[in-house]
Amino acid sequence: MSSITPAPRRALSSTPVLRTALTWGGVVTLVLLVVGGLVGFLVGGAGGLGSALAGVAVSAIFLAVTAASILIANRWFGDPLYVPIFFGIVLGGWLLKLVLFIIAIVILRGQDWVDPMVFYIALVVSVVASLAVDVVVLLRMRIPSVSDVSLPTDPDAGDRRS
Repeated sequence: MSSITPAPRRALSSTPVLRTALTWGGVVTLVLLVVGGLVGFLVGGAGGLGSALAGVAVSAIFLAVTAASILIANRWFGDPLYVPIFFGIVLGGWLLKLVLFIIAIVILRGQDWVDPMVFYIALVVSVVASLAVDVVVLLRMRIPSVSDVSLPTDPDAGDRRS
């Protein structure tokens, strides 16, 4: 009988990028909640405030689900079933976002306090800000071009078998 030794677990190079993007995305979301709430209140009163907060919150939740699902799925890196687990978790996150989006739209559509224009503008501004955060994080992170590959050691040292 032969036993298969699992590969040692290592952190993927995408993990720090996703964590940084989630952290900065959270900071930007908090700023947008304050600014959007203030502008929404000035434009539409209490309904504008609620609409702006709802728009920013919906956007933040939906954009964070993908990064969070990838971080969760990366915990199985090195497992022989990593690829199906990864795609199952990420696809499950996308399906969850679809269901939550439909529920949010159905619930918010019939509310008297929702100002559709303020909600839409807050949603779009939040999505654009989140995308800008992702771009800045990706441009500033230092990731080696061959990051998740283990290269063989020096053959003269006797660490590699021929």
